[in-house]
Amino acid sequence: MRIFVTGATGFLGSAIIEELISAGHKVLGLARSDAAAQSLVIAGADVQRGSLEDLDSLRSGAAASDGVIHTAFIHDFSKFQENCEIDRRAIEALGDALADSNRPLVITSGTGMGNTLPDQPATEENFNPDHPNPRKASELAGVSVAGRGVNVSVMRLPQVHDPFRQGLISYLIAVAREKGVSAYVGDGLNRWPAVHRLDAARLYRLALEKGLSGARYHAVAEEGLPVREIADAIGRGLKLPVASMSPDEAGKHFGWLAMFVGTDMPASSALTKERLGWRPTQAGLIFDLDRASYR
Repeated sequence: MRIFVTGATGFLGSAIIEELISAGHKVLGLARSDAAAQSLVIAGADVQRGSLEDLDSLRSGAAASDGVIHTAFIHDFSKFQENCEIDRRAIEALGDALADSNRPLVITSGTGMGNTLPDQPATEENFNPDHPNPRKASELAGVSVAGRGVNVSVMRLPQVHDPFRQGLISYLIAVAREKGVSAYVGDGLNRWPAVHRLDAARLYRLALEKGLSGARYHAVAEEGLPVREIADAIGRGLKLPVASMSPDEAGKHFGWLAMFVGTDMPASSALTKERLGWRPTQAGLIFDLDRASYR
């Protein structure tokens, strides 16, 4: 198949391109700059010039393809709600080109959208349309385009990592370096799920090839790592002390990250593994943090 990939030159998208091409697919990647276009050509992909906010470029790329994997997202958390709305419009535009066809569209969300009961892991079958997290806009857009005959499924991501980047944890590292201490909130026993970027890339391919319309999948290799263990690993890497912060102290110390750092958000991928035959094989988060370069 010829697959249109948004976020194609990003941390995860670049791994997805490699995975798709290795499996025999052709890739059309979205690029908003000459440098991005050149990197796509080097990777063996064709180029669709445009951006997440250029809706005509999204429609054009999707129309020219047999399927779409949508990973692009603007990671400016100071404008999180605004960026979630941009993502909603992007998904609607992709749906315009895929309506009334059986061509697959895999969109991206977060595992937090599957949380319901306290202390219980998020699951694939849970979704609250009234969830307070603005990222719900992506999944609501998926429901909307499915109503127009689009074969859409949702990939929910935890902390995606390798030795060089680790999702929100990369921001934790930056805060620790700036403040001179690697911190967590309270007892630090709240949990974050994680997956290696190569395992996640393989799951996107499986969802594209085998996924069911309307399904939600969790790219979760590790269901929940205590944030204190993550802070300990950062402390080792940066050779900094590790300390607990009260919820009141956390707001000043972490800034916008405070809303996540003290949150318990484990997630299960049991149904994903059963339905797609996915088995993560790559290194775990703490292993990658321990071999990361902190220079």
